[in-house]
Amino acid sequence: MVSSEKQPHAVLIPYPAQGHINPFLKLAKLLHRKGFHITFVNTEYNHNRLLKSRGSDSLRGLPSFRFETIPDGLPVDPNHADATQDIPSLCKATTTTCLPHLKNLILKLNDDDDQVVPGFIWLVCDAVMSFGVDVGEELGIPVAVFWTASASSFACCLQYSQLLRRGLVPLKESSYLTNGYLETTIDWVPGIKEIRLKDIPSFIRTTDPNDIMLNFFLREMERSQRACAIIINTFDSLEHDIFEAFSSNHTLPSVYSIGPMDFLLNHHITDDHDELNKIGSNLWKEDQECIKWLDKQEPNSVVYINFGSITTMTNENFVEFAWGIANSNKRFLWVIREDLVGGENAILPNEFVEVTKIRGMLSNWCPQKEVLGHPSIGVFLTHSGWNSTLESVCNGVPMICWPFFSDQMTNCRFSCNDWGIGLEIEDVKREKIESLVRESMDGEKGEEMKQKALEWKKLAKDAASYPNGSSFQNLDKLIHDELLMNKFAKN
Repeated sequence: MVSSEKQPHAVLIPYPAQGHINPFLKLAKLLHRKGFHITFVNTEYNHNRLLKSRGSDSLRGLPSFRFETIPDGLPVDPNHADATQDIPSLCKATTTTCLPHLKNLILKLNDDDDQVVPGFIWLVCDAVMSFGVDVGEELGIPVAVFWTASASSFACCLQYSQLLRRGLVPLKESSYLTNGYLETTIDWVPGIKEIRLKDIPSFIRTTDPNDIMLNFFLREMERSQRACAIIINTFDSLEHDIFEAFSSNHTLPSVYSIGPMDFLLNHHITDDHDELNKIGSNLWKEDQECIKWLDKQEPNSVVYINFGSITTMTNENFVEFAWGIANSNKRFLWVIREDLVGGENAILPNEFVEVTKIRGMLSNWCPQKEVLGHPSIGVFLTHSGWNSTLESVCNGVPMICWPFFSDQMTNCRFSCNDWGIGLEIEDVKREKIESLVRESMDGEKGEEMKQKALEWKKLAKDAASYPNGSSFQNLDKLIHDELLMNKFAKN
């Protein structure tokens, strides 16, 4: 618990997508339980989505845990008011729009006469909302950036500029996407013995030197290195070599692994935080019926399928996944967002529905943490987003991985090759899907993955355990070495 004359005030601003808001809210709750006043900043668009999914009173918060909003700069499409916005457009808009709004909000908070709002402010911005670093430098307040993905993906993104200098990126022509060029191995990423270009976060896959996303990440990586600290939701033993490399990189600020935050939160729950525990971050309304259905299933008998909040696929892939799952003859819980199939509604073939109606459960959205912690789950067919990957690790659930974009490629590579807890889908054909489901549920490789997943689960718990876990100690070190030392320096 922070001890100081005046309660410190943390302002947190996540990138406006589900996979970023979730870990940011967990970090906010951890800091609140450490004695911080919290101001959580959503975009107006996502604030309205949260109110729609969770109810009009869901973001009232507490006197010491408040919500504010800023605009994201994009027009609202009434036909897609309950979907993640286009990522390149959102990145461009937040970069050009949000800085003055965040600055004005912090100035307003700093000038607030309300004694409930403390004066000393510490800003935690998403590593891909790093205009917050510029705001901190302008206003003279300490800023930490929070990378909500894996440490390995951050290490790879730091190499984007090197890839450019070496002429590996941008691609010479579009045929390089399919001619085997992405199989090129590089061995100079600190902390990673070797990695293929196809395993590096996917924004390098462009022929355009002016590509929005390539240049966005080049800028965000540069600016993030000017923060006072970098926070990552992972744990040391999972990505040990990466953190060893970070510690030897003198251009980086201190890097703190403070995950898995779900386990850390378990050590900071007290009886007087009931109202805080009720604050959630799901932008879609959760279906609780799936938990009741899982309660009726045998242990380790269900394939859980969820491609996250952003992934889209062709209707052809959608149908191939469906028949691969059906032909495996396994029970399954499948989360199907309305916008899962790009450009059209996700509608399953009638024959598939008829064949699987006894052993399958379909859902629009579900409480994933509860699902992955349910004893009936045998394997997770996933897009390999970092939140999903880490939640699998925390629950000892092996994975079948179909990465879509961004850091998911890196997460898949480490899950399958380094951590031994995943099988990769390289070709979306029903026979391949069926084979991987059967192998992961019944095969020798599946049993090996399950045992390895349980080992990582134990290490994750150890990292977050009181008082000697590495993540538990790193959280305290982050607070005292970065926040309080900055406060004393300012005073």
